[in-house]
Amino acid sequence: MKTRILLADDHQLFREALCHLLDSQSDLEVAGQVGNGLEVVEQARRTGAQIVCMDISMPGMHGAEVTRSLLTALPLVKVVALSAYSDRQYVLDMLQAGAMAYVTKAEASEELLRAIRAVLQGRSYLCPDVAAVVTGAAVAQSGGAPGSVRLGVRERQVLKLVAEGCTSNQIAEVLHIASSTVDVHRRNIMRKLNLHSVAELTRYVINHERGIS
Repeated sequence: MKTRILLADDHQLFREALCHLLDSQSDLEVAGQVGNGLEVVEQARRTGAQIVCMDISMPGMHGAEVTRSLLTALPLVKVVALSAYSDRQYVLDMLQAGAMAYVTKAEASEELLRAIRAVLQGRSYLCPDVAAVVTGAAVAQSGGAPGSVRLGVRERQVLKLVAEGCTSNQIAEVLHIASSTVDVHRRNIMRKLNLHSVAELTRYVINHERGIS
């Protein structure tokens, strides 16, 4: 059975491009489209959408507000945020609202497909543009003032790849180390930062932005 996707974006040409991309996949189908934030919840319910690709800037309601309303009404739906911007505050707003992934429109092709498949597996996903911003801030924080949490060189490498949505096996292949070693690094990173997911890591970095800069 194909995964049903609702596209929520006020730019028709962009929606049409996404339709072509998603309908070309054998396991995905576009169940509906909407260009106004006020119509998203109703359309998601009517179409039985499992994933909503949500523009963060639409007429009617901001994407974060729409996401909150959507997940209150349909808590099993998964939200992939779409934005022209990679600013930390935009990312924070959407993650706090309940989005599981964030993809910039400049990368909304293969990256969107990766994000959709990640959230279907219950994983958070940040496209490379966003992951680079978030991870760069996290690395700066890890080497900050005396007494702050410090990450080793390999932990920073693993952190960057985790933020990009890579699995332990994929990270192991990139870094030429055992997947079990990657798992150890992941546990150490999250333990040092007292975090449990990529979404929590993103929120941590953005909330500590003033102390990082």
